[in-house]
Amino acid sequence: INQTSWRKANLTCKIAIDNLEKAELLQGGELLRQRKTTKESLAQTSSAITESLMGISRMMSQQVQQSEEAMQTLVNSSRTILDANEEFKSMSGTIQLGRKLITKYNRRELTDKLLIFLALALFLATVLYIVKKRLFPFL
Repeated sequence: INQTSWRKANLTCKIAIDNLEKAELLQGGELLRQRKTTKESLAQTSSAITESLMGISRMMSQQVQQSEEAMQTLVNSSRTILDANEEFKSMSGTIQLGRKLITKYNRRELTDKLLIFLALALFLATVLYIVKKRLFPFL
């Protein structure tokens, strides 16, 4: 935007100067009067160009400031993302440990159920054996 504005202002000034030179060449006889008018118009054109360039400079300064703010925002966002990434890595380790522990406890639960079933079967077998010996001692 700033370069485009600067180029337009520069082109406008060149066209104005060319038009003034053409008019000066075509009028010939009134050269002395024209020089005075030309100097005044050149001064006006020069001041207009200066004001235009100052406006462009201000616009460029604003753009630079906006770019700096955007850069600072990007830096802050990157820092936040890196912190979140580190936190997720540590949570991932905790989740892996939790998964291992749950798997281990599930295996122990299965082993405990099997042992309880075998103990119950042994108990019932013992009870049946005692009942058989008491009720049917001759068998």
